[in-house]
Amino acid sequence: MISAPTGSGPVEENRVTTGDAAEPAPAQKKAGRNLPAAIAVGVLLGATVLVSLLTVRQIFVGVVAVAVAMGTYELAGALKRGADIRVTLWPVLIGGQAMVWLSWPFGRNGLLAAFVVTILACLVWRFRGGAENYLRDVSSSILAAAYVPLFASFAAMLVVAEDGVARVLCFLVVVVCNDVGGYTTGAKLGRHPMAPTISPKKSWEGFVGSMLFGVVAGTLAVTFMLDGQWWQGALFGAAIVCTATVGDLVESLIKRDLGIKDMGTLLPGHGGLMDRLDSLLPSAVVSWLLLRLFITG
Repeated sequence: MISAPTGSGPVEENRVTTGDAAEPAPAQKKAGRNLPAAIAVGVLLGATVLVSLLTVRQIFVGVVAVAVAMGTYELAGALKRGADIRVTLWPVLIGGQAMVWLSWPFGRNGLLAAFVVTILACLVWRFRGGAENYLRDVSSSILAAAYVPLFASFAAMLVVAEDGVARVLCFLVVVVCNDVGGYTTGAKLGRHPMAPTISPKKSWEGFVGSMLFGVVAGTLAVTFMLDGQWWQGALFGAAIVCTATVGDLVESLIKRDLGIKDMGTLLPGHGGLMDRLDSLLPSAVVSWLLLRLFITG
C-alpha cells in the first residue's frame, strides 16, 4: 500500500504559500523533505505492490499484513514516545495479523471475529500493569487495533473478488492522484488554509486540485478497469479524496497531540510508514464499500 511518492503526503503537499517575494529555496527545502529519496522510496514501494498484484494476487494480502505489523509497531512506539501511552503491543500485533488473514477466506465475519477477540485480549493483557492508566492504555490499544489492522483489512478484502486486482488498482490510483493533485496545486496556488490549527500547510486550493485529479482518475479507472458507469467512478473518486483528506488530518492531529513531527524514520524522505498509510487506511474502507455497492462480482 503506497500513496504518491512526493513530499510528505498531502499534509505537506497542499501547503499554503505567502505572497512575499522570497528568494527561491532548493527543492528539498520547499518540500520539507529529501525529495529524491522520497521519490525513490515511493517507486520501490509502488513496484512491490504492483508485482504482488500482477503475479499472484494473494501475495498482496501478505504485503498488507507486513504493512499492518510495521505500522502498528510504529504507532505504538509514537504513543509511547510522545505521551508514555503503553499499547498492549502483542495482542494488537497478533490480533492485527488475524484480522488481515481471516478477512481473506471469511470476509467480514472473519474480520469482525478477530477484531472482537483482539479487544478482549487487550483488556485482559493490561491486567498486569494494574489500575494506573488502565483506561488510557486500553483505549489507545483499541484505537491502534481499529486504526491500522481493521482499516487495512478492507484493502485485503478488495483483492479477494474475481476482479480484485482491478479493484485494488482503482483504489490506489485515486489515492495517488489525490496526492499528486494536492501537491501540484497547493504548491503553486495555495493561499487559504483548510485547517490551520491542525495542518497549517494544507490549503483549500490544494484540496480542489486533489478533487479534480481524484474525480478524473476515479471516472477513468472505474469505467475502464471495472466496466462501471462514469458517474460511479466520479462519486468513487470524490469519496476517496474526502477520506484521504480526513486520514491526513487525523494523523496530523495525533502527531500534534503527541508533539512529534513524524510517526517514525523508516522511510527516507517520508518519515514513518504510518506517514504513508494515513490517507490509505480510511480510503480502503470506503473503496471496499463503494465498489461492493457499484460493481457486481
